[in-house]
Amino acid sequence: MNKVLVTGGAGYVGAVLVPKLLDKGYDVKVIDLYMYGEDVLDSVKGYPRLTQVKGDIRDRELLERELPGTDAVIHLACISNDPSYELDPALGKSINYDAFVGLVDVSKKAGVNRFIYASSSSVYGIKDEPEVTEDLPLEPLTDYSKYKAKCEEVLLGEASDDFIVTVVRPSTVCGYSPRLRLDLTVNILTNHAINKGKITVFGGEQKRPNLHIQDMTDLYLFLLEQPANKIHKKIYNVGYQNYKVREIAEMVKKTLGDQIPVEVTPTDDIRSYHVSSRKIKEELGYEPRHTIEEAIRDLADAFKAGLIPDPMEDMKYYNIKTMQAMRLE
Repeated sequence: MNKVLVTGGAGYVGAVLVPKLLDKGYDVKVIDLYMYGEDVLDSVKGYPRLTQVKGDIRDRELLERELPGTDAVIHLACISNDPSYELDPALGKSINYDAFVGLVDVSKKAGVNRFIYASSSSVYGIKDEPEVTEDLPLEPLTDYSKYKAKCEEVLLGEASDDFIVTVVRPSTVCGYSPRLRLDLTVNILTNHAINKGKITVFGGEQKRPNLHIQDMTDLYLFLLEQPANKIHKKIYNVGYQNYKVREIAEMVKKTLGDQIPVEVTPTDDIRSYHVSSRKIKEELGYEPRHTIEEAIRDLADAFKAGLIPDPMEDMKYYNIKTMQAMRLE
């Protein structure tokens, strides 16, 4: 798996993943719209093994031009999260589902050997079971999660001996990235604690599984190194540290300083689930090495170093604000 193509490689996860792939000796090609800035991958700009393609995955001609010679695809690109998707459902479907169907088709025809898809733990919907495992039925509640689930079906349906496919269902990712998102639970609470001097919790009793961005990106490298027979047509939850939002707020407070007040307000968002990642540990031996507290400290260090200017106002940190401003056609 020497040549890896990463769709969305200039996104929140991609901006951490791409430098790791290069450090491991992979030839990396990124296809991205660079909505959040063309400087996201500046730390590796000019690397001879990095090719950056500013383009739209809905462009089949572009895919047919760029995919030949690729060994593995890591598909991260999408309109991410429910609010951003719901701004323009037709646009969301065209990128998250229609483009995915084309990407899988072109990848298979171009001789791509391995395809790793970043789905979402939101495909489960709301579950009463104490632990959400991969064998539970999918009951997506929104178009965003519905099309994530449909993409899984498409990919698994195209699997063959020469087209090795793996589905990852990540939980909420947290921690610092050069393409930072400040609209994710741990990152939101940390930003507010540092820059507003208080933590506001909406509801607080909802349980959220979390995953440090270093563990998320390490997993993709780990999967590239696995024997094909171990990961072919497999679906894996990747979500650790299942905590209530209120408990995460207390972690932020304890990590940054006990003097920070925590305010709780009501919310209509009652989604709550405890994701089990036992399967990937038992089958592949994969376990996380990082914690929510580390993510909080990493973000605090980045704020202190001036790496996150204007965190409360700059729309580039907030997917929905950027989407509203750009109104992609």
